[in-house]
Order: sequence, then structure tokens, then C-alpha cells
Amino acid sequence: MSRIAYYRVSTDGQSIESQRKALGGNFDKEFADEGVSGATLAADRPAFAVLLGYVREGDTICVTALDRVGRDALDVQSVVRKLITKGVTLDVLGLGPIARGVGELVIAVLAQIADMERQRIKERCDAGRQAARASLAANGKTHRGKASLGRPFAADSDAVAQWRKDNGASIAKTAQEFGLSAATVKRYCAASAA
Repeated sequence: MSRIAYYRVSTDGQSIESQRKALGGNFDKEFADEGVSGATLAADRPAFAVLLGYVREGDTICVTALDRVGRDALDVQSVVRKLITKGVTLDVLGLGPIARGVGELVIAVLAQIADMERQRIKERCDAGRQAARASLAANGKTHRGKASLGRPFAADSDAVAQWRKDNGASIAKTAQEFGLSAATVKRYCAASAA
């Protein structure tokens, strides 16, 4: 009978430390998916997939919130049912242990709310992209004043590729010259060659 912690953050820039602190300690094992969206099915996440194979009857999985398990309502409910059937308890901070019956009902409602929030986030992002495209087409700038969609260009890609060619420079030397990453120089040079 093991106490197991599961942590998940959506982006590489986020840290699991706040979740670890909120849950406390004294875990027999910890699993973490970092930089993995909650929209990704639980079984498709590397650490959660290993966790599912690791747990045994009598184990308890602790999470800080239900949306750490996932944001797809049907997937969360399916995972919870699998765990309950396997004799594993899911302990959600603030909710407590989830069991058959009322616990499954609570999970169904909360999972549906998490799924709805994910859809609302997607709708807001889509609306923002539409507004940016419309503004860009109308006046050459997005509604936030940017010159293009996506990340700004670090340098003129043609100039970078041409400088590299003219100087017979390596990717590393070109990156150093322009203050760019090697990956950016490779991308710029590939685009120029095409």
C-alpha cells in the first residue's frame, strides 16, 4: 500500500514545486509530467502511463486538483473508474479520497467543468487569433500592435543566410554574429534555400 504523488504542468516554463509543496511529503513514489497539456489523454502522458502500470490494489494516488489528471471529462472519468476497479484510491487535495458512488458523481461533475473551461480557453484563443488576423489585414498590425502573428522575427532571415554564405561561416559562428540560437539560424538558412 503505497502513497504516490502525481504532478503535471502544461508548459516547460512552469514548475511542479508548488504542487509538491501543497501535497506535503512522505510519498513512496512520485511521478511528474512537465510540459504536457491536460488535454492530452492521461494514458498518453509519459509519466502517467508509467504510473498506471505501477499502481497496485491498496495504493493511493495524490493530486492537488482534478485537472492535474486531465481536462477531458470522459478521459478523467474513465481513468478514475479504472483506478477504482483496480482498488486504487485517488485522493484530490480539498476533495479527499474518491470512491464508488458519490465520489464518481463528484468526479463526473468536476471533470465536466474542467472540460468546459478548456473549451472556453480554446474559444478565447481562437477569437483572439481572428481579431489579430482581421486587424493585420486591415491596417498591417494586429489588434495588440504587433507586425505579425506568432513570435516576432529575431533577425532578417535572408540577411542571416546571406551573411553565412558570404562568410562561409558555420551555424555556430552565424548564431554568435547575430545573437541567435543555432536552431534559429538553421531554420532561417533552410527557409532561404527553399
